[in-house]
Amino acid sequence: MSEQSLVWQQIRRMLAIAVKDIRVYYSKGPVIIFGILFPVFLFLAFSVGRELTLDFMMPGLIGMVLFFTATSISPIVVPWEAQARTLERLMSSPLRLETIIAGDVFASFAFGTAISLVPVIAALALGVTISSPVLFALALLLAGLCFAALGNIFSVPPSNVPATVNMIAAAVRFPVIFISGIFIPLQQLPYWGQWIAYISPLTYFTDIARGCIQGQAHLPPAVDFALLTAFAALFLILAMRLHHSTMPRRL
Repeated sequence: MSEQSLVWQQIRRMLAIAVKDIRVYYSKGPVIIFGILFPVFLFLAFSVGRELTLDFMMPGLIGMVLFFTATSISPIVVPWEAQARTLERLMSSPLRLETIIAGDVFASFAFGTAISLVPVIAALALGVTISSPVLFALALLLAGLCFAALGNIFSVPPSNVPATVNMIAAAVRFPVIFISGIFIPLQQLPYWGQWIAYISPLTYFTDIARGCIQGQAHLPPAVDFALLTAFAALFLILAMRLHHSTMPRRL
């Protein structure tokens, strides 16, 4: 079999794993609560009673929904698979570990991107204008991939208890939300606050979204895209390498 055929075979298997993950895990409690309901209610708690325009609210809401949904499936798949003893079957099948991880990441990417379209469509229906639809769409896809890869890193510790993984994920998600320019635009943060915000990948998607919706981006789009790409590549590489180290301890 040619090398090209082997590559396409692994891609088909990756997509099969992604479809399986979405079918099995999208309706799980942690995915619904932490992926969909929590960001919506958190944002409503922040915005209700304040005189905020839709143009200000929607970039942050879209960013929160994308971040939480794209990091909701991939952290729990490996622990649940290990707990149900189905991970052993996957590992003993003719699948590369990279294919399994890529399938989990792609499932989170597809789920997060699809759910994030709901607030986007709602914003358009309410009269919000996106000045650069292509730029916004590319940022949505790239950020979805970046956040899905980050979510997969949460499942690296060799625990077969999903609650433990959710606790690790929550310890990262909550600080990231508050330092990423969602509730306070970057230009309104103090100098030290801006430097803290730069360590969060969510900052760069939110900045692109504000530029496309409000016309008030803090950084040039090329910088936002370059850093989002760098974070996505870093998270994917880390997920692959770290799982190589911890996966044998799950079996």
